[in-house]
Parts: sequence; structure tokens; C-alpha cells
Amino acid sequence: MSVLLEQYRSEMIPKLQASRSYGNVMQVPKLEKIVLNCGISSQRDRDMFANAQLALSDITGQRPVITKTRMNIANFKLREGMNVGVCVTLRKERMYDFYYRLTRVALPRVRDFRGVAAKAFDGRGNYSMGLEDVTIFTEVNPDKLKYTIGMSIAIVTTAATNEEGLELLTMLGMPFEK
Repeated sequence: MSVLLEQYRSEMIPKLQASRSYGNVMQVPKLEKIVLNCGISSQRDRDMFANAQLALSDITGQRPVITKTRMNIANFKLREGMNVGVCVTLRKERMYDFYYRLTRVALPRVRDFRGVAAKAFDGRGNYSMGLEDVTIFTEVNPDKLKYTIGMSIAIVTTAATNEEGLELLTMLGMPFEK
């Protein structure tokens, strides 16, 4: 079992239940899923999709899905069915393992890191952030990557408000700026 998941179940659930006076353990907010997404702008270079798939599979331990456009968009020169990115959805133990590595290993490796913005909540307790370079993860070999790949991370929680989501992510170790 993941270290963070075990710690959440044994220590954080009672603290959250006491601080918010939840009547039932099922009311305590928890992580539902983490979605990692890499949008790729170049249609001509098929190597970029392979690069992004390799990087995301190294980071998550799960094979990414290539996302395709659903409709034609003339302004962006996109046709229906064209590849536009790669996506991975993490749940259960892999999600907690990734979250642990993100907060404890990868984010502190960012140059001039002062914390992540606490204002990136969506109003329902879910948090989104972006990374400019995936090489901050120790699993990625920068020599294998031809291109710099960025990604967006969406952390979906069962929290009803931003305050509950902020408290949950802070307890789980997200380094928010002060």
C-alpha cells in the first residue's frame, strides 16, 4: 500500500473529521483521480507523440491514451480525428504514489520554486496546475527526449468547496505559496 494512502487513512481522516465536524467518515474529502494531459501543437512531427507517450508512461507507470479532436476547427487548422495530445488518468494507489512523488520529489526540483498558487481551485475543491517541463521527474531520462514537453495536472477531489480542497491538499503535502 502507498505510504501516503496509509497515512491519509490513519492520521488525516480523523483530523479532517474533527476540524470540519463531519458526522460520517464518508463526508471527509478525498482524492478521486488525477488527470495528466500533454497537448501537442505540432501535427507534422509524429515523433512528438511518441516522446510524450514515453515521458508520461515513465512518470505514471501507465500507458497514455492519444487524444483526438472531436470536430473541425479551421482557425487552428484541425480536422476531426487528428491527434492533439496524450492523456493519463490515475486512480487509487497509483494516484497516491504519483501525488507523493509530485509533492515531495518533483516540485522541489523546480528552479526558484516558492510554492504552487492556492488560487487555482475551480470552485468545487478541484485543483489544476501546469508544468513547463516533465524532466523535473526523476523517472524521465532527458537524453531520450527530443523536445521539451509540458503538461497540465488536474487533481479531482470529493471536496464540496475550495476551502475543504485546500485543507485536504495541504494535509497531503502540497506546497502552497504563502
